[in-house]
Amino acid sequence: MRLANVAGRLVSQEGADLVDVATASDGRFGPDPHDVLEHWSAFRAWAALRPPAGAAPPTPAGAGPPVPRPVQVFGIGLNYADHAGESGMALPSRPMVFPKFASCVTGPELLVLPSQTVDWEVELVVVIGRTARHVAATDAWSYVAGLTIGQDISDREVQFAGGASSQFGLGKSLPGFGPTGPWLVTPDELSDPDDLEIGCSLNGSQVQHSRTRHLIFTVPALIAHLSQHLPLRPGDLIFTGTPAGVGFGRDPAVYLRPGDELVSTIEGLGSLVTRVAPDLRSGS
Repeated sequence: MRLANVAGRLVSQEGADLVDVATASDGRFGPDPHDVLEHWSAFRAWAALRPPAGAAPPTPAGAGPPVPRPVQVFGIGLNYADHAGESGMALPSRPMVFPKFASCVTGPELLVLPSQTVDWEVELVVVIGRTARHVAATDAWSYVAGLTIGQDISDREVQFAGGASSQFGLGKSLPGFGPTGPWLVTPDELSDPDDLEIGCSLNGSQVQHSRTRHLIFTVPALIAHLSQHLPLRPGDLIFTGTPAGVGFGRDPAVYLRPGDELVSTIEGLGSLVTRVAPDLRSGS
């Protein structure tokens, strides 16, 4: 099943068509893309009787974040060994967890830069489908509603202000710093949800490329770890970490500039386009 938020309404892909869920279900499920997550088991049973999705189509016009109002958004730092290396940091012995505040979550929208030190991080994002507490890693995939693409946009100056007390949550949660989408894809649409090609290009040049099998802490391991400490709720998001190739890891560092275009791609999930707003002050 492949779902999207189009102009604030939940749609499902059936073959090559996008079907309005509220209309197709005769009102059994409402149009709000977030609300269906509270009834995920019933929705999956209904969807199983509908025509299957076809190949991933382009981003639909008016697409928004697949989960528009998550209560909890978790970021995972240094979850690829090559990214830890380019960051000059040791590999973590347990998941490095930080909050991304929910107000930063957007869809494929324009990103307005707040500074000259804003960086990119393509990430696989997990959407929780039912309450998870003290979950074993072997059962963790059954708690996943679907997967989507995310960009953990980061203002490095804000993030690393304060030295040892770095402001990861704040530096990664400014307005527009959580682009997600355009599709929410259920794991059964993927041949191996634990091994997906992931990459990002900046203005047509590839800057990141890896596979999610290189995650230090896998999706099941992250769900198990987080659920031991607190309950995960339907619609919660987990940004699972980024591979090497981010801007601040380069010499010299490269940061986003007005007019830039990021294209983030994950196998089976499609592509998320993030355009940086032009600098209107300079007339560009």
